[in-house]
Amino acid sequence: MKKNIPEIEDLVKIISKLPALGPKSARRIVLKLINNREELLKNLTNLLAQTYKNLRKCNTCGDYFSANSNCVCFKKNYEQIVVVQTIADKWTVEDSGVYKNGFHILGGTLPTLESKKNDGLLISPLVDRVKNNSQVKEIILACGNTAEGNITSHLIIDSLKEKDIKVKITKLGRGISVGQEVSDLGDGTLIDAFKNRGPVIND
Repeated sequence: MKKNIPEIEDLVKIISKLPALGPKSARRIVLKLINNREELLKNLTNLLAQTYKNLRKCNTCGDYFSANSNCVCFKKNYEQIVVVQTIADKWTVEDSGVYKNGFHILGGTLPTLESKKNDGLLISPLVDRVKNNSQVKEIILACGNTAEGNITSHLIIDSLKEKDIKVKITKLGRGISVGQEVSDLGDGTLIDAFKNRGPVIND
């Protein structure tokens, strides 16, 4: 009869909660770690502890940064800001190489039945960023092509209108299927969507 070791079983339970990993895959990962205690397990433990201690989330732009430095949005003024739902969306855009300016991570989308509630999203900080930085010339809405993504985009547009902020607002163009998120897009599709973005509000 197999004797369960609590430390191993607890580690398997935690790792199996990661995306695309079930118990079997988690066990294989745990075995790899414990069979390489010095090279992998010790280093991973230290890195996780440092990440937990030092990682911060910016209340202005929604990105992560180290407690040992300022967030990148604090250091730079941008002419363009791409608005995305999640960090994963930001990484997808960065990896494609299609865009090199500023980002704003909302932290999710609005529920379809609660379109008038901010729901903790960083929409007000986005409005403040644009209002307080005259260098921003364009806001690029890069929410997913879902009901929630579209509602969120409309609320952003309305929020900017309410403050009478004069800035060009564009939305990603063709190539994003209905129901598709930005993090699911391939480089070619994403590049095409950026190049063919169209105006939502003209100056």
